[in-house]
Amino acid sequence: MKEKVYLQITSGRGPAECCRVVALVLERIVKQAQARGLKVEMIEREVGPVNRTLLSAVISLQGAACDEVVDEWEGTVQWIAQSPYRIYHKRKNWFVGVHSFVLSESQEVTEHDFRYETLRASGPSGQHVNKTESAVRAVHIPTGMSVVASDQRSQWQNKKLATERLLVKLSSWTMEQAMIQAQENWVSHNHLQRGNPVKVIQESLV
Repeated sequence: MKEKVYLQITSGRGPAECCRVVALVLERIVKQAQARGLKVEMIEREVGPVNRTLLSAVISLQGAACDEVVDEWEGTVQWIAQSPYRIYHKRKNWFVGVHSFVLSESQEVTEHDFRYETLRASGPSGQHVNKTESAVRAVHIPTGMSVVASDQRSQWQNKKLATERLLVKLSSWTMEQAMIQAQENWVSHNHLQRGNPVKVIQESLV
């Protein structure tokens, strides 16, 4: 099976309509990937300002048809629809970014910027899963970003999982900043990055 490909869908901190598009695009990509026999895992979702909206989402795809899904969706997605939140709003074009990345071995060298802390994994109602400190928090020292992994019983496995999640978080954060700039350009009526969307969808946001 091919290595994991991570796919990030982001509104670039755009308005609620863009956040709704993120949720709808995520739903379509997941359905399409599953229909092609890919293993899909939800890595991270950041809830948007309105019900059924997402500021951003990161999923992992694994399987032979990964490249087909990535090629179809990667880039800027334009969704044309009347705003369901602002009835008389004139704008009908909403943009989100879809970006892919893999965690290559070259990224492992950034581990010297990481700090690891062991924690005691806890279960429901505060009950301890075990008496050893198997959970691991990974902290990226330059940015202060951190994640915790407690899924596995082994501290070594949790450290590996925490490292992977932190690398994903750092990569998605970098792409998020680029999309935020793109949304700011849109507000400024700068058509850079919006003139050639990879996919145009004209459908209700409801």
